Amino acid sequence: MKTLKSTSLEEFYKEAAAFTGRDIDTLLPPGINKEIGHFNIFDISETIKQVKRKNIMPYNRRAYYKISLIRGKNRAEYADKVIDIEKNALLFATPKVPYHWFPLEENQAGSFCVFTDEFLIKNLTGIVLDELPIFKSGGYPVFEIEDEEAEELQLIFNKMKTEIASNYVYKYDLLRNYVMELIHQGQKLQPATQLHADKNASARIISLFIELLERQFPIESPEQKLVLRTAKEYAERLAIHVNHLNKVLKDNMRRTTTDIISSRIIQEAKILLKQTDWNISEIAYSLGFEEVAHFSNFFKRQTSVAPVSFRS
Repeated sequence: MKTLKSTSLEEFYKEAAAFTGRDIDTLLPPGINKEIGHFNIFDISETIKQVKRKNIMPYNRRAYYKISLIRGKNRAEYADKVIDIEKNALLFATPKVPYHWFPLEENQAGSFCVFTDEFLIKNLTGIVLDELPIFKSGGYPVFEIEDEEAEELQLIFNKMKTEIASNYVYKYDLLRNYVMELIHQGQKLQPATQLHADKNASARIISLFIELLERQFPIESPEQKLVLRTAKEYAERLAIHVNHLNKVLKDNMRRTTTDIISSRIIQEAKILLKQTDWNISEIAYSLGFEEVAHFSNFFKRQTSVAPVSFRS
């Protein structure tokens, strides 16, 4: 059976190598190929240097979780909300909720780590990431902190840097503990409340909606299934009312939310029909249709041909 290969982590490290001028092998943590899941840690000041040189924000792919200690003036954007960071902040990012982060001054410091959900799998940690308040949809997980708190958190990141380069046999178990410590520290903090909307709110909503939509693709195996199918589900992830999402898209793109979602599903359906040998039932299931007839009717309504005819 043909499958569509996932390249998100591979692309992440290709991007990282391009920004740092290092070989991919030197960026991968030692021994990670023997671990469950993936984990790595990076320096923010080095990242910002590359941004200034190339005018692009690296490490911007969100196929994994990310915890950042940001030290400097920054801005985080979630749909129609903006969170201004004046000094220090601890930021938590999940693959399921899109956001944008922008440095607002050159003087930046701090660290960030990236990891997959498998790295903190339940039988190793006793927790389910998406059930933690810090990673739930609809929140704004940016926590402004004082210098003293930032120094304490930086010590945890420093321990991560030391440990990941060590030869200790159980170092990844220790790193899981450090990640959990950061998560618990975040959940003890109060969220930043300096939120405001500005004239670019609609542009942000559109950008983050498209990012959230595209994040569901490509479909890489018959077992994979679309999580978000309706306008209401997308609005909930963006923490805005579905009527507001519909109005923004209609006013700016002259298309309804449902039309945009349907068009992207049809695009993926055509790819799966032409590029895989999956049967129609498998394709229908992966695209969120419980019945093959529902998928066939949907496909024919959108394209004027049946899935079987399109494939032949």
